[in-house]
Amino acid sequence: MPFFRAAQHLFYGRVFVDTVTNVSARGEIAIELRGITKAFGSVIANNNIDLIIRRGEILALLGENGSGKTTLMNMLSGIYHPDSGRIYVNGNEVFIRSPQDATRLGIGMIHQHFKLVDVLTAADNIILGAGKGFLLRRNRFEEARKVAERYGMYIDPEKKIYEMSVSEKQTVEILKVLYRGANILILDEPTAVLTPQETQRLFEILRRMRDDGCAIVIITHKLNEVLEISDRVTILRRGESVATVKTSETNAAKLTEYMVGRPVTLKIERPDTKPTERLLNVYHLTVEDEDGVTRLDDVSFSLRGGEILGVAGVAGSGQKELCETIAGLHPIKKGAILYKKENIEGKTPREIIKLGISMSFIPEDRLGMGLAASLDIADNMMLKSYRDPKSPFTPRKAAEEMAKEVIKKLDIVTSGINQPVRMLSGGNVQKVLLGREIHVNPSVLITAYPVRGLDIGSSYVIYDALNEQKKRGVGVLYIGEDLDVMLELCDRIMVLCHGKVTGILNARTATKEQIGLLMAGATTNERYGEEVVPNE
Repeated sequence: MPFFRAAQHLFYGRVFVDTVTNVSARGEIAIELRGITKAFGSVIANNNIDLIIRRGEILALLGENGSGKTTLMNMLSGIYHPDSGRIYVNGNEVFIRSPQDATRLGIGMIHQHFKLVDVLTAADNIILGAGKGFLLRRNRFEEARKVAERYGMYIDPEKKIYEMSVSEKQTVEILKVLYRGANILILDEPTAVLTPQETQRLFEILRRMRDDGCAIVIITHKLNEVLEISDRVTILRRGESVATVKTSETNAAKLTEYMVGRPVTLKIERPDTKPTERLLNVYHLTVEDEDGVTRLDDVSFSLRGGEILGVAGVAGSGQKELCETIAGLHPIKKGAILYKKENIEGKTPREIIKLGISMSFIPEDRLGMGLAASLDIADNMMLKSYRDPKSPFTPRKAAEEMAKEVIKKLDIVTSGINQPVRMLSGGNVQKVLLGREIHVNPSVLITAYPVRGLDIGSSYVIYDALNEQKKRGVGVLYIGEDLDVMLELCDRIMVLCHGKVTGILNARTATKEQIGLLMAGATTNERYGEEVVPNE
């Protein structure tokens, strides 16, 4: 039995819209976009885009970061308004001027960053803003439970948001839009912070909703998920729609070519190297944030030369603190960090360099921590050496030569070494940062989410550069979020959950399912290729 049968009579401008919706009619057009264009100043985010969203299907909106996916869907949710073009819902032209307009039309968007009130219950968040009485409704818990049961979702309606896991919060967000009568759902990067197991549960929910006649759009850049969950795929590139294909008639290679405009080899070559000595030894590391909350709890591991050690975990599991603590940017409450036999605990980056330790750190915040946005490429090359006591002069000429070499080696698209870094694309910014850090020939390289937001071509340049460092005998600590990439690139994978190490696995034999369980808090004593640090 279809869940949504509603009649809404809305007045938009001069258009009287009858949105009588029978969502059991699979294949009917729910939304049609014609010639949608949106610009922000001189930057054209969407250019003359046509798009059809049908009931009873899951449409994947695929494209690299900056391709215009979220901007396009934000115009359906009422956050942005098109500069030109027309929007049709159920065959009627509409003008969506606000999120409230979108809600009345049956459109619900679940954003990547949840919009929930932490101190309220699940039921309160579901009903909040729906115009139905909110907290005074004694039966709100039962109402929330019934909405969940319709699609086989489980949620404790009396549980507070701050007590929930990421997947539970996402379920509440979905129930919020369903409670408001949405039958057209848009999900923006819905699996970004989910474990593989949580992703599969979400997909099961979406399939049930599709089979009940809902129209579903998933915004993503993950090819494997696109191929698994979608019925059709629309690919955006540089703000334009380049193709719409049936998922059953395509593959990862074809979709990649649509995304980047050229064939790309989707294979990471993992060189077989023999790990050398332990370069980095971390013992019982405990770290707190400025509020006294424990972010790393008794973390112990080692990093050898000639290997890439991946660090996996849902967002906020301690990855950021781990990187910054090793690099000397975050204080330690307890434990020790040894570079070979030298204890670097509590030492600043400058003090670490003075000890003769060659360590490079590529932070998550490229322009905030890694580079100076207003300086040109050559000047940014000097940032690690401008205080070199061996020279009273700023080595501008050497920096210029270094910049030229990095540009050539990493194929950086730029007008020249004097171009300000802030004028480069995200991928080229990352290449400048990586090039500078590896040019100093580090023995340890710490890198946090080095391909986040990058196009596929730039990502593979980064993977190749990291493998080159590995072959040189460098110990690479790789913080990542794409498990498929980590399984191909890394030699071992350490999993963090709530600041604790739940396992360290051999990447050649580990599975996404194993890693997912560890990300969710399961523990294992399996530590392949590593001597377990004794609890002394």
